[in-house]
Amino acid sequence: MENLHHSLWIVEIVNALLGPIVAPLLGRTYEPGMTVIPDYLVMCGLIVVVVTAFSLFVRSRLSVENPGKLQIVVEDIVGFVVGMLKDNIGPEGVKYLPLVGTVFIFIFLGNMFGKVPGLMSPTASLNVTLGCAITVWVYYHLQGVKVQGLGHYLLHFLFPPGVPKVMGPLVGLIEVISHTSRVLSLSLRLFGNVFGEELVVLILASLIPFLVPLPMMLLGVITGSLQAFIFALLTVIYLAGAVHVDHGDAHGDEHDHAHGGAHGATPAQAATA
Repeated sequence: MENLHHSLWIVEIVNALLGPIVAPLLGRTYEPGMTVIPDYLVMCGLIVVVVTAFSLFVRSRLSVENPGKLQIVVEDIVGFVVGMLKDNIGPEGVKYLPLVGTVFIFIFLGNMFGKVPGLMSPTASLNVTLGCAITVWVYYHLQGVKVQGLGHYLLHFLFPPGVPKVMGPLVGLIEVISHTSRVLSLSLRLFGNVFGEELVVLILASLIPFLVPLPMMLLGVITGSLQAFIFALLTVIYLAGAVHVDHGDAHGDEHDHAHGGAHGATPAQAATA
């Protein structure tokens, strides 16, 4: 494994420029050639630069009357993500577009970077995929508390609809384990697929270079796009479950109140009603 790993030119440049500044902040003494900033962080920073430059480029060419081909493609992608949010959450799901869209773009570009000579996929590092998973996990819980309130959201774990009240503690424990496992599921699934694909391509390239690794790289483009979509879709599903408000109890209380009022009313009041 160590023999298959090679230093990237852009990582060396970034560390040569920023290493003397970052190393003292980390309590380390910089030496020439030292890797202070890991390769996956350099790639993440490069993604931010690429997306920022692309966004500024597209913004400068936006047109309502005469949209260009690039604008149409971008609008179609945004429309696809918006449609996924509306289908799973409802009309209010559009407000979650910034996070879901950012997660999708970041993971997609991160997966594609590994297909570019001289770069690597930051999503092949467990640190990056775990960071994405924790971000999604914290976000959808915060949104659930924001929409339902802290008390009602916690009760949602203990007493899901249709579960007997006596089973509350056991169901609550199962829900905690289930939600915690989502972090591992999201991070390990993405990491395993991207890292495994890159490792296979690297081994094939070291044995038989040039044409032999190309089919695996093409397959990596497909699976990388699919992994970005799956991660975004699961984010939407988790958000939908967190912000969903069960109106059954509220409707039941209103019905009981109206029914009780009708029984308690005098004939004259009932006739008037």
